[in-house]
Amino acid sequence: MTDIPFIKDFQFGYGEPAQLSPLVRRVIAKNPGPFTYTGTGTYIIGKEGAHELAVIDPGPDIDAHIDALVEAVGPGRVSHVLVTHTHSDHCGGARKFAERVKAPIYAAGPHPVRDPSTDAPALDEGADYRFAPDHVLNDNDVIEGDGWKMSAVATPGHLSNHLCFALREEDTLFTGDHIMGWATSVVAPPDGDMGAYLASLEKLLERDDALYLPTHGAPILKPKPFVRAVRAHRRMRDGQIMEQLKKGRLRIKEIVAAMYADIDPRLHGAAALNVYAHLIRLVEAGAVETDGAPALRGEYRFVSRGAL
Repeated sequence: MTDIPFIKDFQFGYGEPAQLSPLVRRVIAKNPGPFTYTGTGTYIIGKEGAHELAVIDPGPDIDAHIDALVEAVGPGRVSHVLVTHTHSDHCGGARKFAERVKAPIYAAGPHPVRDPSTDAPALDEGADYRFAPDHVLNDNDVIEGDGWKMSAVATPGHLSNHLCFALREEDTLFTGDHIMGWATSVVAPPDGDMGAYLASLEKLLERDDALYLPTHGAPILKPKPFVRAVRAHRRMRDGQIMEQLKKGRLRIKEIVAAMYADIDPRLHGAAALNVYAHLIRLVEAGAVETDGAPALRGEYRFVSRGAL
């Protein structure tokens, strides 16, 4: 088993602004769960009292959380509402918050899968199919305000519209769900893409951020070793899946039962989606075969590890 140096413990209080650095405060929503950990961490960028603040991932549509954010930023002080991606625990309350603080929303776009019946099964709060930003951000776009400047970093994989945000003054990257300190990110087809996810990990390894602040869980103080461990873990999963196929376990349900027997059964659905994403990548690489297009209920056959 590849060891990822997960950070399971950190101190916080729901709805209480915590000063993490001179330019960053965090308010955590009370929406804990198997995929949100202790809840959504919303970040406020800019010095307290400044007139141009950014707010990253306003979080779920929970009135108490939105009230806490409004109180923390003060009246008329938000210039940018930034969203990393279109899962409801990140953006479900974005429009309501933006209207209260009279600020525009910036994101990579609406949810990529428009028909819920064709999307991945909902995990926790699922996708926000109603979300639409006021301004679309692309890779390397710059957003700036009073005493701060950030750039958008496109990191597709968890979703194709996933963005991280780099705060230049503090060499800090807000990583959304791409990298989390407490667990690996779920990559759920049809829009979640394991090949894109691994490419986005490589992209982060080319950067020199000093600190990661994920939307769920604690800060990551040593970013590059952490990303390398996540990359090694994903490659290990490739190998484990191919070994299961060689043993005659040809369907995702059988593979999950063997590989994830020791984890919380509530996470088996997410594990199946991750295995599915790995298998799609393995089929595309020629390491695995299936009849027709890869499918969640399909049957898969090992071909060659050397194809990767």
